[in-house]
Amino acid sequence: MAKRRKDASLPEGAKVLVRNRRASHDYAIEQRIEAGISLVGSEVKSLREGKASLQEGFAEIRNGQAWLVAVQINEYPWANQFNHEPTRERRLLLHKAEIRKLAIKTRQRGYTLIPTAIYLKDGKIKVELALATGKRHYDKREAERAKTAAAEIRGHGRGHARK
Repeated sequence: MAKRRKDASLPEGAKVLVRNRRASHDYAIEQRIEAGISLVGSEVKSLREGKASLQEGFAEIRNGQAWLVAVQINEYPWANQFNHEPTRERRLLLHKAEIRKLAIKTRQRGYTLIPTAIYLKDGKIKVELALATGKRHYDKREAERAKTAAAEIRGHGRGHARK
């Protein structure tokens, strides 16, 4: 049996620096997109240490450019006067055609772009964006029921008896 990768959506050999664990719980993810990100030196150092949060972050399209908004990358303690602002807007590096497609999708009702992971790939920092719709409360309950049912089936299949 082949070993299943934990990060099936990320490319092979990518090192995850920060992950948004609540994204799949709060949103129904439809499509995933890889984007580059424009950073300053102290942000790169801080990200390599995993000092960031994607919880409130989202991406938006403005004037033909994609921007990452409300993602917090903590200050790097040894950068002193050359440090960055933790919640500044960061430009995403995407092709024009990709930006146009995403702009059309996000104008539709209910769609949003959320960052699900920041990772290192071939020495470059990339962001995984997800085109998603928000889940309703009953959707979350249904997903939780399906998850527990699948876990019980897996448990019984291996000869484990639950009482």
